[in-house]
Amino acid sequence: MRIDLRRNRDRMVREQIEARGIHDPAVVRAMRAVPRHLFVEEALIPQAYEDHPLPLGHGQTISQPYVVAWMTALCDIAPDMKVLEIGTGSGYQAAVLAEMGARVYTVERVAALQEAAKTRLAALRYSQVRFKLDDGTLGWPDEAPFDRILVTAAGPIVPEPLVAQLADPGKMLIPVGPSKRGQTLLLVEKQNGRTVSRDMGGVMFVDLVGRHGW
Repeated sequence: MRIDLRRNRDRMVREQIEARGIHDPAVVRAMRAVPRHLFVEEALIPQAYEDHPLPLGHGQTISQPYVVAWMTALCDIAPDMKVLEIGTGSGYQAAVLAEMGARVYTVERVAALQEAAKTRLAALRYSQVRFKLDDGTLGWPDEAPFDRILVTAAGPIVPEPLVAQLADPGKMLIPVGPSKRGQTLLLVEKQNGRTVSRDMGGVMFVDLVGRHGW
């Protein structure tokens, strides 16, 4: 039986995203527009729009669709914002941000993942995404400051280089915690020289590896 991927994507948006209270029109449009099945291995395409993360290899995952939408909504993205993403992974989160009109700077430490993401995003014509192969905990100082920073892996602390590279005003989302089995999603906001963090709830992400990570 042929899988109707568009119908599955529409169902994902209705049942996993809108039904859980995410109604930001730009986020909903982007989640409906970006073909998530193109960001997973062929064998996993039938699961692409299900309510769970999927493996990418190299110990990494593509996040659960709801988590992608939730974090994107919390970032409060506007067109032409300069957004730093730490952890390119499959490239799916970068595609969602680009679909919303952001200028995306994405850092990945695994070369094979970065190359695959480049190929996918080029095929989808997301030309405003720039890539760097490096330790993500160091950010991208040559391109700072960033209006938004989105970290898609969890470490024990908020890396100071990322705080320094956040614009004022600016927002950063990052999962942090002493346990690799569960963390807290922090919304870090910089305003008038002050930085304040808020606990947005429990999450579980892969490890943030690097000088300021695990």
